[in-house]
Amino acid sequence: MNPPPLLVTCGLPYTNGPCHLGHLRTYVPADAYVRYMRRAGEEVVFVCGSDNHGTPIVVSAEEAGTSPRALSERYHRHFEETFQRMGVIFDRFGMTDDPATHHRTRAIVSELIKNGHVYKQIVHQAYCTKCKRFLPDRYVEGICPHCGTAARGDECDQGCGKHLEPGEIKDPVCKVCGTKAEFRDQEHYFFRLSEFKDFLLPFLDNVKGTTNAKNYAIGWIREDLHDWCITRTLEWGVKFPGRDDLVVYVWVDAPIGYIAFTEEWAKNAGKDWKRCWCGDNRVTHFIGGDIIYHHSIFWPALLKGAGYGVPHAIVASGMVKVDDHKFSKSRGYVVWTNEDYLDKGLPADYLRYYLLAYTSHTKELNFSWKVFGERINNEVVNIFGNFVYRTLFLAHKEFGGIPSCTVDPAIIAEIQKSLMNVDSLMREYEFKGAVDGIMALAAFGNTYIQTNAPWKLIKTDRNAAAQVITNCIQIVKAVTLLIEPVMPEKAQVCWNMLGYKDTLADHPLSEAAEPVAETGILPPAPLFSRMEEPQIAELEALLQKRVAEADRKTEKIPVLSFEDFQKLDLRTGRVLAAEPVRKSNKLLKLQVDIGGETRQIVAGMQQFYKPEDLVGKDVVVVTNLAPAKIFGVESNGMILAAGDTASLLTPLKPVEPGTKIR
Repeated sequence: MNPPPLLVTCGLPYTNGPCHLGHLRTYVPADAYVRYMRRAGEEVVFVCGSDNHGTPIVVSAEEAGTSPRALSERYHRHFEETFQRMGVIFDRFGMTDDPATHHRTRAIVSELIKNGHVYKQIVHQAYCTKCKRFLPDRYVEGICPHCGTAARGDECDQGCGKHLEPGEIKDPVCKVCGTKAEFRDQEHYFFRLSEFKDFLLPFLDNVKGTTNAKNYAIGWIREDLHDWCITRTLEWGVKFPGRDDLVVYVWVDAPIGYIAFTEEWAKNAGKDWKRCWCGDNRVTHFIGGDIIYHHSIFWPALLKGAGYGVPHAIVASGMVKVDDHKFSKSRGYVVWTNEDYLDKGLPADYLRYYLLAYTSHTKELNFSWKVFGERINNEVVNIFGNFVYRTLFLAHKEFGGIPSCTVDPAIIAEIQKSLMNVDSLMREYEFKGAVDGIMALAAFGNTYIQTNAPWKLIKTDRNAAAQVITNCIQIVKAVTLLIEPVMPEKAQVCWNMLGYKDTLADHPLSEAAEPVAETGILPPAPLFSRMEEPQIAELEALLQKRVAEADRKTEKIPVLSFEDFQKLDLRTGRVLAAEPVRKSNKLLKLQVDIGGETRQIVAGMQQFYKPEDLVGKDVVVVTNLAPAKIFGVESNGMILAAGDTASLLTPLKPVEPGTKIR
């Protein structure tokens, strides 16, 4: 019986922002692997899609004044078009908000419930009294209960990085309106992840893929394994079976999208999707290093619990830096795929080469325009491009095509050795090693043609020169066949220059050692163009401009001397009266006793405090500010408060109004 197809997936791009270099670290290697395995004789299905659910998309849609679906569709088209421009071609690129994912998600969750892997529990969830709604995930911010760092509702993103369940965050604040949230009881559903420890450890021992995807996950399992809350209080998403007030957590329906996209592909192709997902399979996930937990722990446990086959391999990439800085959109250390690269006319193949050849797939990739230019010029242009052009130029000029010679056995042996080496490395997900092996064959050809100098040899021994050219053309053919998964566009151009008129990707890799057909070689042209210094400088300047603009937005507060600080007259005060400022929904007019004197102060805290709740409160006042009129009301001082919710600074012990702060 034939084995099931090799099903390759990529982590789903989230549809609330454009494609950048960090995305491509996953998609380009996956596409190269798929192209290689197909031409190695495997039946391969390549699926992906856009991730459309979750709170960040709802928040982004609200900020943009549109619907989550409309926002998702816009970025879905953006990613699909960008991937095609980069030569990343999926058999199916779906959406998790389409009916197939909704149907498959409800079916799997229902199966988990039926098998006893889901239970309901009352949780204390943050609730905003002003917005009048529960605050899931990124609608809420507060303090991490594990490390005490500022965190968002679903993850300690600034500190320890731990996943946070609903109700875990401390001191919750509504991210939308800034109101301090309160905890209220609500019923949610949990997946019994903790019961899968005995399954997960042997699974991770045997699953194929990269060591980082296995070792990190094993460490997390041995440290602790908590049940997962798999519902959220949102209207946007897949409805939880039997509940109209809850949707399935995005990290449930997003990976289930892999199955749904396979179903959609199978329906169009007349295939059986169950061969890919039920029982033993060859499902191979390409993911970023930041979602190892979800794919190596949560996802296989969910599949196991629902009676599906578990992944065959998990391939996790290293993280991305830009100019030795942590990849950061907010700080400007980002390279946008379209704006910074493709729209400037730069070849997709160059970026594909760099992403695959710069470093091992599991290691950190540090992007630099200077290094990018050096790698392209020194390797792609000087080694591969130079060898191809010299060989085809001499063949066309001196022989009008391919000479009628038999390739030397030593050349065939070198090609066969390269084929075996590259094949082993590709199957082990060592993409840099594979590219290095391909370029080593091109370098071998360069050395061979330089050493034998057929342009000189032809003057004394035309037959010997013909033999050298024949051998070099065979190497060109081999390198072209091997480099196609890395640089598909340029490989096709080179294939056509060899005289072939069909599609290179349709030819198996094994043809690399077969004689080149005696066709007329087209007049050759340089295959690659150099990255010139002014071009690199322009790209570098664009990046630095973006970083500088981001720095200006987050300028550090200047350091003050002690003498400057002493100029502030800080005193305690006691609020005697408070009332709203007319025609303002933010301002309060306060009468504050600062010790022998009553000051009128206008403060922007109406959305956080009722006027009557402030009367009698001790506060801290800056008393020597110049008077100012706010909404037509004179203000003589400033009351100090902290944070977006205007948390008042108050003395810990009772003090008399007017007490100096020092």
